Formats: sequence, C-alpha cells, structure tokens
Amino acid sequence: MNKFAYFMSGYALKALSGLSKARITIHNRERIPEGSIIFIANHFTRIETIFLPYHLYNITKKRIWSLAHADLFAGGLKNILDVMGAISTKDPNRNDLITKTLLGGDASWIIFPEGRMVKNKKLVNEGRFEIQVDKVVHRPRSGAAVIALQSEFYRERLRRMKTINPKEFKRLIDWFEIKDPEKVLSQTTYMVPTNITYYPMRAKENLLTSLAKKLMENPSQQIMDELMTEGSMILSGVQVDIRFADPIKISDYLNNSFVESDLTSRRKIFFSRRMCSAPVIKTASQDILHRFMVDVYGMTSLNYDHIFTCLIKYMPPSSQGIDPYDLRCRAYLAIAGKVIESGRCVHNAFYENQIHLLTDDKNERFTKFLDTALETGVLYEKKGKFFKKQEKFASDVGFQGVRMENPLYVVANEVEPLQDIVFFIKGIAEKSDVEIDQQIRHALKDKVLKDYDLDYEKCKSPSEPFDKEAGSPIFLDPGKGRPGILLIHNYLSCPKEMKPLASFFSKLGYTVFVPRLKGHGTCSEDLSQINHNDWIDSVEEGYVLLKHRTPYVFVGGFFTGAGLALELASRIPEIAGVFAVAPPLNVKDMGWRPFTASEFWHRMLQKALFVDKRSDDSDECTQNTCVTCYNENPAQGMKSLERLIKHLEQRLMSVTAPLLFLQSGKKFHSNTENALKLFKLVNATRKDFFFFNEDCHNLLSGSESTRVFRSIADFFALVEQERYQSMGK
Repeated sequence: MNKFAYFMSGYALKALSGLSKARITIHNRERIPEGSIIFIANHFTRIETIFLPYHLYNITKKRIWSLAHADLFAGGLKNILDVMGAISTKDPNRNDLITKTLLGGDASWIIFPEGRMVKNKKLVNEGRFEIQVDKVVHRPRSGAAVIALQSEFYRERLRRMKTINPKEFKRLIDWFEIKDPEKVLSQTTYMVPTNITYYPMRAKENLLTSLAKKLMENPSQQIMDELMTEGSMILSGVQVDIRFADPIKISDYLNNSFVESDLTSRRKIFFSRRMCSAPVIKTASQDILHRFMVDVYGMTSLNYDHIFTCLIKYMPPSSQGIDPYDLRCRAYLAIAGKVIESGRCVHNAFYENQIHLLTDDKNERFTKFLDTALETGVLYEKKGKFFKKQEKFASDVGFQGVRMENPLYVVANEVEPLQDIVFFIKGIAEKSDVEIDQQIRHALKDKVLKDYDLDYEKCKSPSEPFDKEAGSPIFLDPGKGRPGILLIHNYLSCPKEMKPLASFFSKLGYTVFVPRLKGHGTCSEDLSQINHNDWIDSVEEGYVLLKHRTPYVFVGGFFTGAGLALELASRIPEIAGVFAVAPPLNVKDMGWRPFTASEFWHRMLQKALFVDKRSDDSDECTQNTCVTCYNENPAQGMKSLERLIKHLEQRLMSVTAPLLFLQSGKKFHSNTENALKLFKLVNATRKDFFFFNEDCHNLLSGSESTRVFRSIADFFALVEQERYQSMGK
C-alpha cells in the first residue's frame, strides 16, 4: 500500500469531516493498548469504513486499515478506498496481508464480525447472536478471531524458533517480510471491541449522494438509498458515540499443551486446520467471538429513542390508547431508575436532570421521537391519544429499506442484546397508569430530599455552618383536596424564607411545596458549581411533584423566586395562577465581587432601580430574614442570576396565567414606573398590581405580611371560582 497516498487521504478526510455536522464523542480511549490491534466494530453503515479509520488514526497515530464491502470497490470510489488502506472482503490475500501488518505492528485493522452491514440491527434470536437477511440466518463470523490467533501464533513461534531452530526462524522472517524481528517479538496482539451508536437517525438527499454520483459509474439504487440514510445521519448533526471495551489479549488463548506442541515443533508448521492444535484454536476462536460480540453490543449507548421505542413496544394493547404524558412519565422513571444505575453506556444527556420530560420537553426529545413514530406509521393519533401498530415491531420491510421505512424497528432491535435493560423497561411498560402516577409521586419526593442530603454532606464549610433544617424542602399536605401551591425562595436564601407563607396556605387547605433551589441550603461555594438552569430544574421538580398530588397548581415567590415562577408559567400553560413579589427586571454589572447578604441586597435594589441610589439605608426586613441567607455571594452565582434575568426578559410575553404582582410602595414609590414596565410585559389575560405602603422590599417578611398573605389567598380564591364557573360547576 502506498504510504504517501494513505496520509494524503487523511488530509482529504479531514477536509471532508469539516463539512460534517456530526457530533462525535469518543469514550474510553485509554483502553486502547500499545501493540498490534484489531478493532472489532459493529457495522451499521458503509461510511464507518471511511470515518472510523480517520478517528482511530487521530488516537493511535498508526495507520488504520479496514475490510470494506466488495460492492464499494467500483468506479472512482475504489481509488479512494485503495489509498486509505481498505481491503475488499473478497480479496483472496486478505488474511496473509492482515497477519503481516499485525506482526510488524505498523498498522492496526478494523474488522466487522457480522461480515455485512446489519441494517435492521436484529442480532439476537433466543439468546444467540444471529443475523437474518431476507429470511436467511447467518451466524457472526469468527474470521477476525482466527486472524488474531494466527498473528499471535506466528509471533510466539518466532520467539521459540529463534532459539531452537534459527533456520525456521529465518524462513518465517523472510516469508512475512519482517524488517525488525525484535520489534515483532516485543509486541503482542490485541482485539479491541468497539461500538458505534448513532442518535438520531434521519434519511434525505445529502452531500454524499451527490459525491457518489460523480465518483461511481452508475451507482445502484441500493448504494444511493444507503448513502441517503447514512449521509444524512452524518451531515445533519447526528450524535455519534464511539466506545472501546477492555482489550482482549490473544496470547492468553494460546496457553495449551497442544498449541505449545505446534509452537515448538522443529518441522515447518502452517497455521491451518491440519495442525494438531486446530481443535483448540477453533474453540478459542469461538470463545473470542462470543466475548467480543457481547462486549461490542453491550456498549450500545442508550438514548431517548431506545427508551420511548421499547416502552411502546412492550405496553399492553389498550382501547384507551397511549397518553403522551403517561409515556413521558414512564420514560422518566426508566432513565432516572435502572437505566442510569445499571452501569450501561448511556447518552450524555441521561446524566442531566430528566425533569424536562415531564414539563415542556425543552430539548424536543419526545417531540422528535413522536414525529418519527407518526411519520413511519408506528403510531397514529386519535382524539389526543396514540395507538400503536404492534406488527411494526414483529418484522422489518426488508434488508434494503428498513432504516428508512421503519427506523423504530431498528432502534428496538438495537436494545435487544441488553437483556437487563429490556426486562426493566418491559416492567415499567406493563404497569398501570395509576401505578406510574404513584411512582412519580414518591420518586420525586424522595429525589429532592436525597439530593439535599447528598449536597449538604459534600459541603462542610467551617466558615459558614448552615442550619440543615432551614435548607430542607418544605412539603405540607393537609389532605383536603385543594389545589397545590409552589412557593419559590430567593437567591442566597433557602426554603425557610417561605415557611410562614407555606403554613398560612396549608391552614387554608392547600397542598404546599417549597423546593430548595440548587446550590442553596448548604454553603455559598455550592453556587459556584451551578447555573440558572439548575434552579429552573429545581422549580420544575416542585411543580411536577404537586401536579401528581393536586388538581392544579399555583406558583409564586419573591424576587428571584418570583422570576422563576414567571419563567415556569411562560412554558407551562396548565399553571392556574402566579403571584410575584418584586420580581427582577434588570440587573446590570455588579462588579462580581463577593458581597455579604445585606450588602448584596442594598446593591441589588439600587441596580434594579427599586431604591434611591443616594440612600445609605439597607432594607431592614431583608437583613432580618437573612439569618437564613449565605454570608457571601460568589461571582458565579451572580452571573447565573444575571443569565436568569436575561432569559426571563425574553419569556415574559408568554405568560398567560392569571397574575398578581405585589410591590412595596412607600420607600420605593419613586420607581413605580419601572415596576409597571415589567407588569406590562406580561401577556396574561387577567393581571392585578398591588402596592403596599411598606418600608420592606420583601413584603412576605414585613410587618404587614399577614395582609399580603391574605391578598394572595383572595386572588387565588377568585381564580379558583372563575375556573369552576368556566367548567360549569
């Protein structure tokens, strides 16, 4: 092979990869050993024979050659594959060539053990690895294991012949064209199981289909269909996860007396079925085959499509159909439960808070899956419910068209080798909607309490001991069936700030929950590890917790808490009503130095234009309530607050729930215009603005707090009455 041409092709591939929008993540690269390596990879697309060598070369800095399907060696594409070091699967000299390069250690190889692309990803049949193509069953091939064993067999024989038979040693050196025998003897052969997972899958015309038309003479419809599917996956921003398992050391499989007899024989030995150790080698190749198949397919990166597809597949048929929110609840329980705890490989997003699945699906994971399911006929909609066509999971549409016409069948098959995951998801799919509702209730309550315990234990600041009880989430359920109220505390504060208001509403029969905003209730250093999206997640958890316990939910808070309440209402139209005590409108540059809590509030009120800049008096009631506040305000926390306010400014017009805006009016009356500006940005059909003649910015903690509480309660009662009237009750 032309070494210069090989490296020049690398530059061409680098240029081509620059056009790709694929997001490639390589995991466990530290598992790749030094030595002669065969990478054993799953085979789903033809482009793997092009892009995988390029990325492996960047890791190992060795030439990477591969076996490519014979159909690709046609027209201009053959020249590209030749200079890249690809060998046709029908090349009669392929095994000898691979063995020579492995002995020398100058290049590594990629081999796909299926022997063909597995477009439907149907690999498991009654617990065995089998591949079915157009109703013909094939077993995975052990050829790669045999080549690895052959390479290591000759390496071990060279070690022995060097001492006991120099003439045979010389013959083998000449036969394999070995220039540096000591280098050969110092290495060993490994097989590295490699998994490639794509998410999501889409099919359309793309750059690769255009290139194929130019480079290949009359490309078949099969090739064009494949490039349409595979090219769009690479060029449309698909996530590609490449993972490596622990290497398989081939010399470990040669520790046998029969093998040793052949290794030390003074006569000429050719690695073949006629060796006395051939049965041992055959058994070893099958053991290696099973091991790397388990490793390769055990590393499938579970993603949202896997979870949703398997849930639908195993949900019992129902005349009531599938409720979309119920399906999202099941996905939440699956991901947050066994899937993330199993130790299996998962999409990076699984490590994030999954509460968005139960609110607005902010990343459109469910929405995009649903679009695919409807477009391909796996689901159909009727009166807001979805019904499945179970036959879509029973058989594919044929080897050539399955990825385009029934991609969710392919997705379901990809999970089958992970039997523990399949069993767990099936269990969730078969539960009743009542059981799922109860599990969500308990799971979220347990999670918020456990999260606080873990955060509190990790953060032990001797300079800032924080009362754990003050930071603990508050949940009050009088059990009277009234609506839920989500109360959100302020920045630098904690749930205890809202306890008087929470107790007031609980006595009126409301179910109340006060979540702990992430980074609070522990020590101020925690705020340096979070951002405003973490606070949004905390609020969403509280909302869903109440949603599963009460008929509907009100939400409100003070300053940052008020901003978070408005942000939530801008995305969740089901929220019944909102109250906002002095929500933030604008926070400019604060200098980012750490302030004490009282300094922070005086500076904040100035920047938000709620107090006269000439005044040196800080807000007394804020100082009084700051017994539950941090003593320091880290720069990262202030940046997160500023990002939240900027984000909120873009969301206010989307708030349509009834709104009660409460503002202190005595000391801060000169800034009424600024407060009204925020009020007008909200697009709610019903909104009220109350001023209170208070010297306290935080009206919930002032001398007139009881009157403020009653005003909020009266507003909620009025909204409740209007809701019942609109429902004809």
